[in-house]
Amino acid sequence: MALIQTNPKRRRYGVAALAGVLGGIVSAIVKFGWEVPLPPRTPERNATNPPQELLQQMGIPESVTHLSYTFNGNEGLPWVSFIVHFSFSIAFAVIYCVLAERFPQIKLWQGAAFGIVVYVAFHVILMPLMGTVPAPWNQPFAEHFSEFFGHIIWLWVIEVF
Repeated sequence: MALIQTNPKRRRYGVAALAGVLGGIVSAIVKFGWEVPLPPRTPERNATNPPQELLQQMGIPESVTHLSYTFNGNEGLPWVSFIVHFSFSIAFAVIYCVLAERFPQIKLWQGAAFGIVVYVAFHVILMPLMGTVPAPWNQPFAEHFSEFFGHIIWLWVIEVF
């Protein structure tokens, strides 16, 4: 199967990258909102969330990865995790938008297919292999449910942005 490519004269990689940055920011906020009614982790598993665990695996001490702030009476908001969350969202949004500029089939199901691929790649394969999260069969179904559909919504927001 040959990849369909757009007309090179119509490609605007700079605009696509800018859309990726802006879409990545907005979609990260939407993903945060998704996780309020459907939290992906139990409180025990969220004591050290995956971004914190990943940073600790890279040698960053817990005293840094668990830095937090208080806003409007809400204590313990993990700003280091938020930086990782937004960075991941922006990076993948830019990759998605730039690839979509050349290969339009990446936009299958308005980006939902790409969101599913990112979910499987990271939450089912890579992070378990790295020991950042438990093996998929040791994660609760609710975590898979929240992350699977959360990634679909996340990419859809990038696509419609």
